This record gives sequence, structure tokens and C-alpha cells, in this order.
Amino acid sequence: QVQLVESGGGLVQPGGSLRLSCAASGFTLDYYSIGWFRQAPGKEREGVSCIRRSDSSTYYADSVKGRFTISRDNAKNMVYLQMNSLKPEDTAVYYCAADHRFWGLAMCAIPESFGSWGQGTQVTVSS
Repeated sequence: QVQLVESGGGLVQPGGSLRLSCAASGFTLDYYSIGWFRQAPGKEREGVSCIRRSDSSTYYADSVKGRFTISRDNAKNMVYLQMNSLKPEDTAVYYCAADHRFWGLAMCAIPESFGSWGQGTQVTVSS
């Protein structure tokens, strides 16, 4: 059974950094694409970043390019999202998601591309 558990969220001041972690279990991480999404109150779920299976190609939303970095450690079954230069508009619940299919990177931005989801971790950027 695919399970994903996010951690690392919290309260941070603008300009600060956080590293989110996604612990995967029940499947072999090598064969899955992992995405990070976020959802702010009253807004739709937004694709933030993903790392694709097989070739580890990465996708970033324009709003986070140059500030966020996704990485994976297959040996530990972990995926990370390093978030730097955080802004108040980054405030949201962040979710990791997994899917075994291999698709074009543009699919990373679409929640329906992913079949398994974690419960989310809250990130609040505020002074």
C-alpha cells in the first residue's frame, strides 16, 4: 500500500527557508514520479514541483523557480523540497503525491496525474 507522509512545515519569516520531507513507503521510489502541490485557503491545488521517475527530470512552477529545489534519495525512500527566499504568498498546505506512470513533465502540474497523496504539512510565511 502506497503511503506518503510529509513533514518539515512550520512558521517562517519572509526570506527564510524550510525543507519539506516526504517519506514514502509501500513502494519502490525509483519507479515513481513524486510531485509537490500546495493549496492555500480558497484556492485550487497548485503544482509546485515534481521529479519524474526513471530519468529524474524536474518541473517547477514559474512562481517558485530559482527558489525551490526538489530532490530524492531512493535509498532512504525520501523526497525533499528545499524552499528558500520564502514569501507570504507561499503560505499553504503542502502535499506530496506519487504516481507510477511516466508522462510528459507538463503533467506534473496537474493533480489528476497523481494517484496517491499524503495528508499535507502547513507552511506559513509571515512576520
